[in-house]
Amino acid sequence: MRHGKKFNHLGRKSAHRKAMLSNMANSLIEHKRITTTVAKAKALRVFVEPILTKSKTDSTHSRRVVFSYLQNKEVVTELFRDVAPKIADRQGGYTRIIRTGNRLGDNAEMCMIELVDFNELMLAGKSEKKATTRRSRRGGSSTAKATTPAADAIEEKVEEAEEVKAESTEATEEVVEETPAAESSAAEAPATEEKSDDSEEEKKD
Repeated sequence: MRHGKKFNHLGRKSAHRKAMLSNMANSLIEHKRITTTVAKAKALRVFVEPILTKSKTDSTHSRRVVFSYLQNKEVVTELFRDVAPKIADRQGGYTRIIRTGNRLGDNAEMCMIELVDFNELMLAGKSEKKATTRRSRRGGSSTAKATTPAADAIEEKVEEAEEVKAESTEATEEVVEETPAAESSAAEAPATEEKSDDSEEEKKD
């Protein structure tokens, strides 16, 4: 009876299943990424992640324990020499499952399982990705803020409205400055007329 056995038997006897998972773990450590079904990938993740954790401690005992599962000296050497230093700072979660659709023959759900720290494209994307910043004339905070296209459009509209408002205030100020000058010129004009009248009277006298 199978009471309480919740793991996936994968349709195989125990010896066949252990041999298959061991071979898949060897391929994963050697090639850093393999393609398989989702069911096998989930079973492989449970099988290989404790082995990867064990490889962080480079001792004779750890190598012998790992060899008892993998049964391949070259793969054990590569695991302790190349893989272990890269995963040293990671607290679990060494693998990633990426679903790739269904297989044409039997419609089985397929995926890629890979070692997280060996996907150079994703690591490069994370290092290059930075929060986009935008300066605001409304001032206040000098901290950079991440923006979205909608937020950019709103900010542009606000800035345009502020520019129009600033232009209108400048125009009104110019009008206000011009009106006193006009009044002063109007006030000067009668004075000149009075002077001319006085000069004419003096000439008549």
